[in-house]
Amino acid sequence: MEFAYDRRTTDLIERLLDFMDAWVYPNEGRLPAELDALPDRWAWSRTPVIAELRAQAQARGLWNLFLPGERGAGLTNLQYAPLAEISGRSIHLAPPAMNCSAPDTGNMEVLAEFGTPEQQQRWLEPLLRGEIRSSFAMTEPDVASSDATNIGTGIVRDGDHYVINGTKWWITGAMNPDARIFIVMGKTDPTADRHRQQSQILVERDAPGVVIKRGMEVFGFDDHDHGGHAQIEFHDVRVPASNLIGNEGDGFAIAQARLGPGRIHHCMRSIGVAERAIELMCARVSSRVAFGRPLAEQGVIREWIAESRVRVEQLRLLVLKTAWLMDTVGNKGAHTEIQAIKIATPATVEWILDKAIQAHGAGGLSQDFPLAAAFAGIRSLRFADGPDEVHKAALAKAELRRQAASGRGGEQS
Repeated sequence: MEFAYDRRTTDLIERLLDFMDAWVYPNEGRLPAELDALPDRWAWSRTPVIAELRAQAQARGLWNLFLPGERGAGLTNLQYAPLAEISGRSIHLAPPAMNCSAPDTGNMEVLAEFGTPEQQQRWLEPLLRGEIRSSFAMTEPDVASSDATNIGTGIVRDGDHYVINGTKWWITGAMNPDARIFIVMGKTDPTADRHRQQSQILVERDAPGVVIKRGMEVFGFDDHDHGGHAQIEFHDVRVPASNLIGNEGDGFAIAQARLGPGRIHHCMRSIGVAERAIELMCARVSSRVAFGRPLAEQGVIREWIAESRVRVEQLRLLVLKTAWLMDTVGNKGAHTEIQAIKIATPATVEWILDKAIQAHGAGGLSQDFPLAAAFAGIRSLRFADGPDEVHKAALAKAELRRQAASGRGGEQS
């Protein structure tokens, strides 16, 4: 068993670490002020700091690292994993600087795999160049969206067009005016098999009938530094039939294909969040004194630090195994592990962030440190791409089936 990264990955790690030290970390304080100075505070992609970092990332060959094949960097999931982790240490600057931020990554993957040549030319190519942004509109306020077959938005054929009616919310990035295209999931045939009722279609932001109703908040954070989360209404929105992605009824399968890589990318970046939290926790407790001793000498603090290190190392190994399986046996073959990391990662990183916040005292709750915002973001991952309970139920069902099929163990007398 080989634990070392290959030469190409090692080279990219070195380039990325240099980029982080020279450009990302020194500029972390610029984004909030530059956003507040813009006429539209949601347009993070128009800030000078993002433009500067993107130019530097491209010059270093750190662009579209997430996307396999000729259109991207051609990396495997295993090669991309440590790079995504490093970028996660500054999650609102590094991923967008490299054109590797969600939800654009997932949308680019969908268009690269399922889009027509016309759709790819019109929307994928500008996304790959970083000229526009995009959003993925699936979740709805009126149904339990943990079951994706519940979605009620209608996509009805009318001659050479489809007419869309419905409401979506928690549509990440959609408050950004540069999010020019939405991939919308809705029902084209409510009478079909429950997994063949849905389709996905491309809807332009400025299409008549598209209403950006409001931005959503996560524990009081509006997340304007990565485009927010919008509630969107579609009122008799007409789009050309050529905007359909794949065929009618393919929507659920396309969503599953999109969410596999999306889930592991979230997990990879979240490990970087955890590492940054451990770093901040160690620095804080080494510089503060309570009851006559540095906090770093307090037993409970050392227990938090030790447990954090153990948990993040366990998590990284599980994520790397999952990435390797996705590369070798495909997403379907790695389904169990993808579910496992989706369950384990938010809970593990949430625990580490909680201890880092506690170690910082009241400062950990404030805007002076990135921990509170990171906690809100990680907590939201327990819903994003499917809630914990759905993944646990499916994982347990698969495990019961696997154990029954193995014929080993049996009942004890």
